[in-house]
Amino acid sequence: MSKRILSWFDRRKRIGTIQLMRKHLELTIGTVEELSKAVKFKTLGDVKLASPSIDRVSNYEREADLLRRRISLEVAQSELPPSERIDLLRLVRVIDHVADWSLEAARILISTPMDRLPSELTDVVGEMVRKVGECVHSVVRCIDKLSEDVEESLKMADQVEHIEEEVDELYQKARNNYPKLGSGEISVGEAILVSQFIDAVESIADWCENSIDQIRVVALGLS
Repeated sequence: MSKRILSWFDRRKRIGTIQLMRKHLELTIGTVEELSKAVKFKTLGDVKLASPSIDRVSNYEREADLLRRRISLEVAQSELPPSERIDLLRLVRVIDHVADWSLEAARILISTPMDRLPSELTDVVGEMVRKVGECVHSVVRCIDKLSEDVEESLKMADQVEHIEEEVDELYQKARNNYPKLGSGEISVGEAILVSQFIDAVESIADWCENSIDQIRVVALGLS
């Protein structure tokens, strides 16, 4: 069998793995979207409606973790060159951190008094969560393009970085509100939870950026 045909088969295997990663990302999107719903409900003081969304974050994260293990097993058992196996394994693990941090944020949100925070802060947090959702969707589009148009995928990677920078700006804006917390409406302990929640949301965007760094590595192998 010619090297050219062998190369074609290798590419098909890599793309098949990328498509599984796409399914993994759909579950990851679910964690972020349900987190966003939970934040809205908690801000309105509706714990009853927030709870199911928080539960769904956990369910999506669990499914994503199971799929990550399946992908990792398939990649490890594949005939791809060791360096490419390592690159793909790193990519799926990095993406999985996005779902992990969504779950961490949801768990902290359970005890975070969003409805008693200053509106200036809840507005910023709401925008942060929305931007994080955009960031995750952009990572998905970046993955999609890997199997179609590597150059376009790299352009999408640049967009993810831009959104992550916007999240960083909102993160700093949110932190500027911290001195106003604990002045009567919420306790010091609750203020700490607010800080931890916002840190977790920011970490989701950070791992989106880490994902596209690894996507660039994989893209070089596909080009």
